[in-house]
Amino acid sequence: MPVNVKEYHRVDTLGKSPLDLVIMVYDGAIKSLNQAKEYYHHKETQKGYDELEKTRKFMTHLYTTLDLEKGGVIAEQLRKLYVFVLTQIDVIKATKDLKKIDDNIKILNNLRSGWVSLKKKGVETGGSGSKKEEDVPAGVSQFTTSA
Repeated sequence: MPVNVKEYHRVDTLGKSPLDLVIMVYDGAIKSLNQAKEYYHHKETQKGYDELEKTRKFMTHLYTTLDLEKGGVIAEQLRKLYVFVLTQIDVIKATKDLKKIDDNIKILNNLRSGWVSLKKKGVETGGSGSKKEEDVPAGVSQFTTSA
């Protein structure tokens, strides 16, 4: 029986919290950048380009699901970082600069680590969890994503 990839991904996201979904999108972007780096290293330009396009889709999703009204300063800073990474994708395509890929992987890993830390602390985005407002880092409780 053939596996329907879209159905698999849909089922894989069922029951996941918004925070888990955001982390999954970061994982996808980081994986695609790593794969692009590997392809460019082996002079497989088209495959590297294709992986960068996957990264662009992940970053566009993160960008378009930001809620700037509720997220305030944090969402605005994330928006700027996402725009930077999206711009870097074009630069990488033109230059095939592996260091730029590494730089962007580092940025995304740092951002991902922040989300993982929030998860470990029990903070959920956009919801009214068991945490009291004063237990949540400033501005985070107002950050939401429709990921």
